Parts: sequence; structure tokens; C-alpha cells
Amino acid sequence: MMKIMSNNYVPIMRRRQEGKTNYRKRKAIILSRLPFVSAFISGKNILVQILSPQKEGDVALASAHSRELIKFGWMGSRKNIPAAYLTGLLAGLKAKDKVKEAILYTGLRRFVLNSRIAAVVKGLLDAGVSIPIDHETLPSEERLKGKHIADYAKYLLEKDKVLYNERFSNLIRKALNPEFIPEHFEDVRKKIMQGFEARKA
Repeated sequence: MMKIMSNNYVPIMRRRQEGKTNYRKRKAIILSRLPFVSAFISGKNILVQILSPQKEGDVALASAHSRELIKFGWMGSRKNIPAAYLTGLLAGLKAKDKVKEAILYTGLRRFVLNSRIAAVVKGLLDAGVSIPIDHETLPSEERLKGKHIADYAKYLLEKDKVLYNERFSNLIRKALNPEFIPEHFEDVRKKIMQGFEARKA
């Protein structure tokens, strides 16, 4: 026996059911006629893309992957807040000659202040890409540099050396003391900026 649908039934698009697309946000992007920023955070890495919505599909104008930070000397996690900022900065510098303004697209996720997505946005802004956003929602400079990581490392170093070695084994193996993450961050940021300045010269 066929099931009769109620007049109130609203069909749900397949990609919405699969948790991939927020069609309301997607419509707003298309109507804005601006490129949009998409940031995907996996278990190990961050991918930042600046895309132009087209009828045939989205076209990538610029992108950066946190694995690219390694060539600039980055030894820290590739998915934390400092890495998110640096990946956003890298994507923004790549896009600077093509994109002046973009909007953030978070899909079905909520935008969370001081989050990794917010750090990506700050990196893009510092690269010169204009993105409409409340600047109070962005992480502080200290957080972007990883001072919270360094402070935690210093605390563990004094209180629990065994846990310190466990938590930061990857950094220690690379000969980077986690207490010096902010200085390491500054060094890598400087190398990224210098690398793109050299391209212009």
C-alpha cells in the first residue's frame, strides 16, 4: 500500500541530508557574487580554499594546505590554532592578486569565536583579503602564536615531566621545545612573508 505524503512534507536535498551543504548559506554566497572561503580541518591537517561559485561548480582561485608549512620550517602540529593562522595567511598571500574580498562559508558548522576557523580568517585578513567579520571573534595575537601551548608546556615541565614528554613527544623528537612555540611561529610567519615578497621582487 502506497504511503500518502502530507501536504506539509518538505523534501530535504540529498547533500543537506548527508551533512554536506547548507543551502540557505549557499544561496547567500551566490547572491553576494563574491568568492568564498572554505576551511576543512581533518584529524591531521587543515585545507583552506578560496572558491568562486559557478553554475558548473565551484572554481578554486587559491588554496593552501597545512602540509605546505613544512617547507617554511614549521615543526608544530598541522591542525592547531597557530597552524590554522599560518595556513590562512599562506592562502591569502596566494590569492592576493586575484581576490580583494571574500566571505566565509562554514557549511553546516557554526562559527565559533577564537576557534581554528577564526584563526584561518585572521591569517587571510593579515594577507590582505577583506572578509566581513566581527574582529572581536578572532583569536588574540598571543593565542595565534601558541602562547597557551607554551604556558601549558611550562606548567607540565615543572609539575609532571613524564606527562610533558608524552604530550609533546613529536616536538621534542624534532628538537623543538614546546615552550618556544611562539618564537618558532614568528620565525615561520616571517619566512612565509619574505617568500612572497621575494616573488614580487
